[in-house]
Amino acid sequence: MEKWFITMKKADFNGIAKKYHISPIIARLIRNRDVVGDDEIDLYLNGTIANLYDGMLMKDMDRAVEILAEKIREEKPIRIIGDYDIDGVNATYILQEGLSALGAAVDTDIPDRIKDGYGLNRMLIDRAIEDGIDTIVTCDNGIAASEEIAYGKENGLTVVVTDHHEVPYIEGNDGKEYLLPMADAVVDPHRADCGYPFKGLCGAAVAYKLVEALFNVMQKDPEDVDYLMENVAIATVGDVMDLTGENRIFVKQGLEMLKRTKNQGLKALIECTGIDVERLSAYHIGFVLGPCINASGRLDTAKRALELLNAKTRREAVVLAEDLKALNDSRKEMTEKGVKEAVQMIESTPLREDKVLVVYLPDCHESIAGIIAGRIKEKYYRPTFVLTRAEEGVKGSGRSIESYDMFAQMCRCQALFTRFGGHKMAAGLSLKEENVERFRETINELADLTEDDLQMKVSIDMRLPFPYITEELIHELELLEPFGKGNAKPLFAERNLRVISPRIFGRNRNVLKCRLEDGNGNQMDAVCFGDVGECLRVMEQKKVMSFTYYPSVNEYMGRKTLQLTIVNYQ
Repeated sequence: MEKWFITMKKADFNGIAKKYHISPIIARLIRNRDVVGDDEIDLYLNGTIANLYDGMLMKDMDRAVEILAEKIREEKPIRIIGDYDIDGVNATYILQEGLSALGAAVDTDIPDRIKDGYGLNRMLIDRAIEDGIDTIVTCDNGIAASEEIAYGKENGLTVVVTDHHEVPYIEGNDGKEYLLPMADAVVDPHRADCGYPFKGLCGAAVAYKLVEALFNVMQKDPEDVDYLMENVAIATVGDVMDLTGENRIFVKQGLEMLKRTKNQGLKALIECTGIDVERLSAYHIGFVLGPCINASGRLDTAKRALELLNAKTRREAVVLAEDLKALNDSRKEMTEKGVKEAVQMIESTPLREDKVLVVYLPDCHESIAGIIAGRIKEKYYRPTFVLTRAEEGVKGSGRSIESYDMFAQMCRCQALFTRFGGHKMAAGLSLKEENVERFRETINELADLTEDDLQMKVSIDMRLPFPYITEELIHELELLEPFGKGNAKPLFAERNLRVISPRIFGRNRNVLKCRLEDGNGNQMDAVCFGDVGECLRVMEQKKVMSFTYYPSVNEYMGRKTLQLTIVNYQ
């Protein structure tokens, strides 16, 4: 069961509307997103590249730039070590492009998800030493690799860390003691001593800031690397960063650049996934392009995705793009199969009663455990761990709900794990097979979740009666884009709506269409996606219902009609 509530934040909506030439509805939606005060509203509506902060404000950025400028002048071999996800691949590409444009002798390495695991490890460092590398630059990893970096330093390597993850710490009597790696420079906005004003950057954005600063110091025009902002946008959305502050500008600008990209690989991927390039939005990065880029790191090697970004000819790009799409299609099939198996297990065993779901699917591919956990969490609205059999023991991923701090709860039973890490909403773990059942019991005994915690909260922006829904309003809603985490798509609601002639259609029978009528006889077309069978059953039974929705303009054969997309119903 869902719990609906309307966000009622106060402000002088008419005054804001007048000042910024927007409607009071838009003013209210901006306030609901906690954008307050003239400077913030102005940045939200009109922020451009000129509003981005200077990367030199980051702690150690000056040292990183000085070291790299010297290494480039001395023609020392530099290796960039990234990570196997969408952020790591794009960060690697940004550093490689930026450094080679400055004349560096640079190459790249990306760990293998299954063989190497996440981040920097000894094998990668040994490989660099064997290849005669002088300097390692990490991106989207490195902040937690103290031992590995110390090993690299002992063996004569220069190491520059660029990362955006939290700095590991131990709780002492005097509070937190942060464990910074002993690299030659550590650039990470999450450092306690870093005065950079915006903490929410992804790894690719930190890499971009480094390249920009390096161009400035080496007296090259930093505008020459503006095009890399499209990679920052892809990584920001793909790594699910909050679309606020600088991230909003990066994604807004990056999407515009992506529509006219000169990158052969991205062009080919946009084409082969059938995206209408003029309507390209953050949604397409998150749900179409991003999963294809991530699929290579999941089922093959992330080096394939980097090859796509580096493709020089259209022919090479098309082959690589189609490979990635095929990989993602098989990843989708494997996911569907895993979700089905998990649901069957939950429904037919005592798992059904658990507040925290721990589902062991031995034969599931370990790289998709997190995706399946996310899908199960959405279906049952409970914290969920999906475990699979690995080369050694059992590996798994967890996805959480708002009221459950997953990482904190795992810290309370860490003796059961061989490795674990994560944050409030997601985690990864390894454990011995004989501890699986004990983990399930223990994590449930520790969980103090109430019935209220386990109710999905639906946050509605406002009631929006049908007469207010116009083409002008729908057009104006675009001012709030890009939508995503931290800047949700507006959600409107209306109650006591009569449902007229609901029917299911579409090739996969996954679209429901109907008309909705309010108490005054105003009607609107509506569509619904997802579990449409259940929706139709409720509609035929109830006839009068409450809905949450988002309005849009549907264009078909040159005719425009207003249409609601139903999100929730009661």
